[in-house]
Amino acid sequence: MYKFEAELINSIMQFKESELIINQRGGVYHLNLRPEELADTVILVGDPGRVAEVSRHFDHLEVRTGNREFITHTGYIGKKRISCISTGIGTDNIDIVLNELDAAVNIDLETRTEKPEKKSLNLIRLGTTGALQPDIEVDSFIASAYVIGLDGLMNYYKYHKTIEQMDMIEDFTWQTSYPHVLSKPYVFKASDSLLKLFRGDNCHHGITLTAPGFYAPQGRKLRYELLYPELIDNYAKFRYKEFYTTNLEMETSALYGLGTLLGHQVCTVCTVVANRINRTFSADGHKAVEELIKFALQKICSNP
Repeated sequence: MYKFEAELINSIMQFKESELIINQRGGVYHLNLRPEELADTVILVGDPGRVAEVSRHFDHLEVRTGNREFITHTGYIGKKRISCISTGIGTDNIDIVLNELDAAVNIDLETRTEKPEKKSLNLIRLGTTGALQPDIEVDSFIASAYVIGLDGLMNYYKYHKTIEQMDMIEDFTWQTSYPHVLSKPYVFKASDSLLKLFRGDNCHHGITLTAPGFYAPQGRKLRYELLYPELIDNYAKFRYKEFYTTNLEMETSALYGLGTLLGHQVCTVCTVVANRINRTFSADGHKAVEELIKFALQKICSNP
């Protein structure tokens, strides 16, 4: 190969400064995170304040870093190294977090080239959610076997849809009378290896819906009228195989979509702070989150 050909190939493989932004300390831009500061098992939480609620269970804390709403603590429980990172709210933030986590482990940040051997992270979201079935009590847990994204984010990415994904979306749009003027739904599923961890009498498995907002997109009405007031009732009726819609939240579709396409293992487990059908709310949301954290850490640390 001639020298100029090798230089051309190398330049094509490099990620440009405007596409992959690296800060002065050699970390990915928004997360302010260097590769060595990240564990292979990553807990994702929305609230920056919740990172410390997770890391206080660590036996040893070795990394504290952050930028804006993205706070990272990395440490150990026994011999298990774990990172906890706050994402903020919404799939737009997950788009940032997932791309930069993947860049930190699968792109050489010095040469700006893709590493030949890829690393697969275990990405586990711990969050709060609203249940869509009357028999799912507040303060119980839901592990998302499937997620249907109503937010539109993954429609910006090119990927091949499986027959199951296409069938599930067709069933969803038909069963729920989903308005065609809204963002086209998309489907992804949890990693089997992680989903199996989260079993128990208090943990439901089902279909999660990810909404692009907290109020109208989730059927909440305050001072302005809803265009589709019937959506919540319609969503609650959806069934696919042995699964039914269990809950609504705002991040899982992007986590499952990007995580899956980038080769990572993904799972979301939420505590139910509200039941949207029964109109009930947890008497102690802070305690409910703490119980979720203890439940998840026990399951994570039992996994070699």
